[in-house]
Parts: sequence; structure tokens; C-alpha cells
Amino acid sequence: MSHPVHHPRRRHARRVAAATAVAIVATLAAAQPGIAGGSSAPKPGVETVAALSPSLTAGRGATVPFVEQEAENASYTGELVGPDRTPYTLASEASGRKAVTLDAAGEYVQYTLTRPANAVTLRYAIPDAPAGGGLTGKVDVAVNGHKLTSATLTSKYSWLYGTYPFSNDPQADPNKDWWLTECGCVPSATTPAPVFDKPFRPFHFYAETRIPLVVPLKKGDTVRFSVPARSTLAWITLDVADFEQVGLPTPPPKHALNAWAFGADPTGRRSSAEALDRAIAAGSKLGRPVYVPPGTYKVERHLVVDKVTLVGAGSWYTKLVGAGVGVYGKYVEDGGSTAVHLADFAIIGDTRERVDDDQVNGVGGALGGGSTVERLFIQHTKVGMWFDGPFSGLTVRDNIIVDQIADGLNLRRGISNATVTNNFIRGTGDDGLAMWSHGVSTPAQDADHHNVFSHNTVLNPALANNIAIYGGHDNTVASNVVADPVREGSGLHAGARFSAVPFSGRTTFTDNTTVRASTLDLNWKIGLGAIWLYALDGPVTGVDVTGDHYLDNGYNAIMMVSEWGVKDLYGIDDVHFADVQVDGAGTSVVSARAFGSASFTNVDVRNIGWAGVNNCGSFGFPATGSEFSLVDGGSNDGTDGNPWEAGRNWFTPFVPNTITCNDRPPVVTPPPPSNW
Repeated sequence: MSHPVHHPRRRHARRVAAATAVAIVATLAAAQPGIAGGSSAPKPGVETVAALSPSLTAGRGATVPFVEQEAENASYTGELVGPDRTPYTLASEASGRKAVTLDAAGEYVQYTLTRPANAVTLRYAIPDAPAGGGLTGKVDVAVNGHKLTSATLTSKYSWLYGTYPFSNDPQADPNKDWWLTECGCVPSATTPAPVFDKPFRPFHFYAETRIPLVVPLKKGDTVRFSVPARSTLAWITLDVADFEQVGLPTPPPKHALNAWAFGADPTGRRSSAEALDRAIAAGSKLGRPVYVPPGTYKVERHLVVDKVTLVGAGSWYTKLVGAGVGVYGKYVEDGGSTAVHLADFAIIGDTRERVDDDQVNGVGGALGGGSTVERLFIQHTKVGMWFDGPFSGLTVRDNIIVDQIADGLNLRRGISNATVTNNFIRGTGDDGLAMWSHGVSTPAQDADHHNVFSHNTVLNPALANNIAIYGGHDNTVASNVVADPVREGSGLHAGARFSAVPFSGRTTFTDNTTVRASTLDLNWKIGLGAIWLYALDGPVTGVDVTGDHYLDNGYNAIMMVSEWGVKDLYGIDDVHFADVQVDGAGTSVVSARAFGSASFTNVDVRNIGWAGVNNCGSFGFPATGSEFSLVDGGSNDGTDGNPWEAGRNWFTPFVPNTITCNDRPPVVTPPPPSNW
């Protein structure tokens, strides 16, 4: 192999990358004082987690390097949008179900910093182009009244239409095999065929952009986002801003190979895929880490890794970009990969519509045998991380995954002893975090088991659930914060569906907090629960729920339901709730629409709109009572708003199996949650 250090083009690349790194460091460095001046009268900054006081989620969710501030809590001259939980609206997809729309030159949202920062991530929505494909425009950024820069906003990665698998074409027809809630029909089986307005069902409106703030700022400084004088956008909706103190670039590990020496181009003008392949192969062979210095590297396919460490200078500095970019372990069929360590870089794709057969995920394949994935930033891929087993032994921690067309992370088929912890996921188009025991061979091989999702923050899935467990055994969901699912999903979900192997052993939910996580299911037209157990392909059994907090539920806190067509075949049983708090439910604490049973111990509730228990069983309505039984473990405190004995205990009048079935009880919007 020749010595690439003598190649003049590579020396030029080094100079360019070094200059780039210096510029980024100068932009993000934290050594200078904040800018003085400014004439606005700012509101004090308000730090939140999932649009709530951080005290309501203390000890739960991810510890992140930024501070969240909601637009609705800032100073603004635009129009407040929301609150609203109705799908297909800007408010329903916003953090906290509220945002601020700016539609005239000079209108603004202004934040006051609560701590030093030199960078911000802005979550926003702007219009789509009439023919789809997105628009691009600017928002002005000012600090303490002085304009510093303009940031580019784009909608080319948002705005999906139609029915599954969705499209970015506003003229797309609905899937003719898909159940459509607007008419309660399957179009191909309906005569005459229904006519639907176009665009049909626009959703997935929000996107994010990371903005260096040019100068470091101190507590009390203001940051204003405003509509430029000659804006090309009809409106800009601002949702939330995450302010961050970004550190200096991470230096290379000891004895690391430098990707520049193998021809990687930090300017992004040439493809770096083959150069990174060479560096990765050398690192694996020599047992040395591979370091990718600050820069933007074009990679329009998968980099395949095995027995190697691949690290960057930090996700604000080292970026792998391109259509199809991804870092993958070898598939199980090819032997799988082990001892892979990925850290400290960004993967930014170019995925604009959902095509489930396309392997355009950020990280994928099989990564077992003690592999780790940490401190990555992943955006604009189909799925942030999609792992295919069977394999064992993976740790995924401290990552940020945003703006995905489908899932944030999925452990599919026979993955065991995996830990997914302290990750931040926002704005997915399907489940935020999922374990899917996809049954394709034998249950023993395909079951996900002994995996843990812990201390993650999962926000704003536009479709499906924040965290979902599909089959398997002995998996744990613990100490997570989840908020604001929009449609066809809940905050926490255990479902016998999608050809998953049956549940067995114990599935455990412990010390999780859900926020605004009970939505109206548009197919059934009934409210789901903050936690939702669903028997479709088989029974759901062996679920333990301990220490969860269910806050500000639009409908139910707990939903246990079988699909109508199998309601006499599959039930929900051996389920136990203990030490649970429910603060606000628009309808009920428990909604049961299955046969089976569940026990409740020390479940404390308040602000319940209707009856504490809405028990339909499996709709046989026998004289002996509902087919679903509730077991009283004691100390279940609090009252409900039931129409029969208002002010009575929420639970005891309905034990063991009193029928109180009402598909659409009156909904009472709960007050904001507060400390217990």
C-alpha cells in the first residue's frame, strides 16, 4: 500500500478539514462572555421535560446535554396553536400539543437562556410544496436584539400523505386495501368507491435543525427566531428549542488510525465510502480504532463493520451524510458482527418517503458480542437503528435519534441481553422504541428476551407507540419518559401482533412516566390508554406494571383489549399493577375489552373524568358479570366522576367484574398534572 500522506490532494483535504474544525470550534467554543445589549423585555426562561416541569419526571428519562424550552412558554408575537390532540393538526404533533405559528415579517419567538449555551436545536414546521417534495426558507436568528445569522428550514423530509406505507406525494391515492376511518370502509370493497379529497391525510409535519449560535451565550441572554422581511414561506411554526453547550471536538483514541490517511474527504465533495471501508478493514485487522476527524463525509451506502471501533470527534463535528448512508453489522446469515464500537459522529440521511423494503437505516444488521453504539446523532434515515437477530449482547446508549420516517430503534427477531439506555428519540413516523419478536422460524429462536429499555426519553411519534413490546419473554421497560403519541398508538404498548411469537415469562414495565399518551383510536373510535395491552394474534399474559406514572391522559390510563374478531379466542390475563399513579384521565383509569383478569395494588388516582373502571369484558354481557375480573390487592385510593355514585372510590364498586361498558363515555379534559 502506498503512503497516502504524500498525496497532494489528501494534504489539501487535511488543510480544509483542519480549517473546518477550527471554524466549528470557534463557533461552538464556550470561553467568551455572552453578548451584551438588546432592547426586548424577555419572559424568564422556562425549562421543561416533555413540556412539563422537570420535577414531574425526576429520575426518569434520558440525561441529555441540552435544555428544552417550549415556544408557548417564551415571548412571542405569533399565534398560539393548540392545545389539540386531534390527528393531522400542527398542534397534535407538537411537543406539549402546543406551538406558535409566525405568518408575517418580523413576527418572532424569543427565548431567554436559563444556562450557558453555544448551540440550539430548533423543531419547526413549514409548508410543503403544492406538488410535494418540500419547500426551503429562512428564519432569522438574533441574540440580545442583534441579528447574527439566518438558519435554513426545509420541509423536504416531512409531510407524508395517504395510507400505509405513506408517500410524500400529495396527489397519492389511498391504499385500496387499507381500512379508512373517514368512511369506515375498505375502498375496494365499497360500491360506489368513495371519493377522497387530496391531499389525503397529511401528517408528520415537523423537522429539526441544529444551529451553532456563532457566539457563546450566558444565562439571561435572549435568542429570537423571526420571519425575515422577504420570507419565501407562508408560515413558520416553532415548537421547541433545545439549548446546548457543545464541547470541543473529541480527540482521537490512543493508537487510532486516521480516516484521512485512507483518503476520506472531509469536505463532502467526493465519496468517502471506499476510503472508510479501507480504514475500517485496517482497523479490524490491526486491532486499532478508526478515527474520523471533524468534517462532512459523503457516504451513500452502508459501511459494514465487524470487530472494529469507529469513532468521530463528536456528533456536531463528524458527519456521515448521503442517500442510503448507514453503518451496519453483517447480517446473521453472513455470520453477524461482534465487538463493534461506534461513537461520537452523526449519520444524516436523505430518506423522504417510507419504503419498507429499502435498507436505508442509520445503524443496522447484527451487532452482538459486546458491541456498543453511543453518542450518535441520527436524522433523516428510515429507521434510526434496526437490528436483525438472532444475536446477544448489545448496548445502545446516549444517542439522539430524530426525524425518522419509521421507527427510532427496533430489536427484531431473537435479540437477547441488549440494553438500550439514556437515548433521546423524537419525531418518529412509527414506534419510537420497539422489541419485535418476529416469528419467522421457531419461537425459541425468534423471541426477543432479557432485553432492557431504560432511562430513555421518547417524544412525538406521529404514528404508533412511544415504546412497544411485540411478543417475547422476560423483557423490561424501566424509568423511561414518553409523551405525545399522535395516532394509532399509546405511550407504552404490549401487543400480540405483527406475527410475533407468543408472550411468555414476564414482561415488566417499571417506573415509567407517560405524558399526554392516551389518544383516540380512529379505527375503533374509542380512547386508548397511556399503557395499552392488545391481544390480536394471540393472548397477552405475564405483564407486571410497577411504579408507573400516567399523566394527563386524554382518555384512559390503562387499556386492555382484544380485537373483535378474536375476542372469544384470545384474552389478557396474569397482569399486575402496583404502586401506580394516575394524574388525569379524560374517561377512565381502566378500560377492559377482553376476557381475563388483572390485579391492582396501591393504584392512586385523581382527576378522573368518568368511571374509574369501564369494563366490557368480551362483550358477552353474562348475568354473572363481565368476563374480565379485577382483583383488589388493596390501597387503591382516589375517586372518579362516575354517574352512579360520584365521589366513591374509583375501584372498589367495580370489583370483581361489574359491567360498566360504555364505548364513548363523556370526556372531561383533566387539569395539568402536578406533584403528588
